Amino acid sequence: MIHAKVTAIIPAAGQGVRMGAKKQFLKLDGIPIFVHTLRKFVACPDVDEIFMAAPREDIAAIEDILRTEKLSKEVTVIPGGTRRQDSVENCLEVLFPDTELVAVHDAVRPLVAVPLISAVIAEAARSGAAILGILSVDTVKQVERTRILSTIPRERIVLAQTPQVFRYSILRQAFAKAREDSFHGTDEASLVEHLGGEVTVVPGAVSNIKITTPEDLDLAHFYLEQERKGPVAASSRGPKPVPGRL
Repeated sequence: MIHAKVTAIIPAAGQGVRMGAKKQFLKLDGIPIFVHTLRKFVACPDVDEIFMAAPREDIAAIEDILRTEKLSKEVTVIPGGTRRQDSVENCLEVLFPDTELVAVHDAVRPLVAVPLISAVIAEAARSGAAILGILSVDTVKQVERTRILSTIPRERIVLAQTPQVFRYSILRQAFAKAREDSFHGTDEASLVEHLGGEVTVVPGAVSNIKITTPEDLDLAHFYLEQERKGPVAASSRGPKPVPGRL
């Protein structure tokens, strides 16, 4: 168990353009996706508190759901921003000053395994910045529109997942630098990279999918059934922890 205060941030303010609905509120086995996600972080013994960024108009409904859910850890819901980066920064602004590590996780990755949450937290406690990631099983091409420019060796490609965990001080510096440079990253690791920091990759799992399309929801149902049957050993596929900028 990590002897540091760990705060989880769950950005859930997306509008679900590709799904045609706010996907964090879609039901998986009759339960909103974000509730499945919160349950995983509540179950993780290394997580002390949880903040969730949500659309302002949905906060009251979310708080009603959370009262019904009666989670054993408090979940603080705050207004999210236009972009994921804004939502995470909104949460950072209201964290308690004794926070030491911050774990950021997509609200629509409900199938992350609790041991993986603990593993990436432990690595961040050691190195300062760590994410989950898996190796690409497909050949990766660099293209310009429809023309292939080159083939990128698969062993140099990692598909980033969440949680992404950082020392609080590092993440605050990364967000400040991004704001100063008007830099927009697609994940928190890219902000730390922009700052000049190193990020370590911890093996993730293919079952830790991000639900963005109706097909993903079907796959999530499959993995949820597998999860109920026990650990999906075959789903753990990825590199050994290695430092480096992603």
